[in-house]
Amino acid sequence: MQRKAYVPGAVVLLAALLAACTGSSGSGGAAEDSKAGSATTSAPAAQPGKYRTLSDACGAVSHDTLDSLLPGIKQIADQEQRDRAYAGEAAATYNNDRRSGCRWKAESPGATDHLFVDLERVVSYDNTVSDDSRAQEVYATKEKAANLPEPPSASATGASSAASGTATASAPPSPSASASASTSGSASASDSANPSATETPTGLEPRTLDGLGDEAFLDDQLSTAEQRTVTVVFRTSNVIVTIEYDEQPATTTQAPDSKDMQDKARKLAQQLAGSLG
Repeated sequence: MQRKAYVPGAVVLLAALLAACTGSSGSGGAAEDSKAGSATTSAPAAQPGKYRTLSDACGAVSHDTLDSLLPGIKQIADQEQRDRAYAGEAAATYNNDRRSGCRWKAESPGATDHLFVDLERVVSYDNTVSDDSRAQEVYATKEKAANLPEPPSASATGASSAASGTATASAPPSPSASASASTSGSASASDSANPSATETPTGLEPRTLDGLGDEAFLDDQLSTAEQRTVTVVFRTSNVIVTIEYDEQPATTTQAPDSKDMQDKARKLAQQLAGSLG
């Protein structure tokens, strides 16, 4: 009787395992090559800002500076109350490394003065936009909101003066022009009696400032109650500093001096810019 061919089960199993390993190896190699070939390099992240933390706004202004801006502090008789006035009142914030603010107030027989200092560290959460670029955008928004007047053009001013001089020299004013000037004069007198129409002195109008941080501007506003508010905002890298200094006189007969308040606010701004390094 003829015997049937017999292949041990172990041999069949070994053959199957070898076939499976061969196929698996081929497909695995193809997958690794595909992954390596599809890998792409991502663009480098934008640079972080110079400042990673903020100082405490309430500790950023010296007592001497507070004495200058808020004369009423030195006149507080009670030592404990005077110390509290120097310490200021911290503004509420959720992250002291992102924002820090402080308010001071002092009353004197002649006026009530307020000072507010705000330090803001700008952080960009977009990897393609640097902290400095984002801070520039925030600063630009603040400057636009201040609605600063356009600086006068030297050529336009000269041309206007020349035209005015020519008109004056060529002929005497007509009766209608004289009447108009008289009306204008009356209006000016009326305006001077109206506190809301009082303007900031020439040369001290709201404007951009040079030599303070990377960019800066100053605003000067006078309310109908003769309260003058001087605001200085400047940016240094990714930190924006805002100073608001206002004075309310005890009587509304005379507005606070614009130059004096601007000088004090700008001096404080220079000090804070220096402390930022």
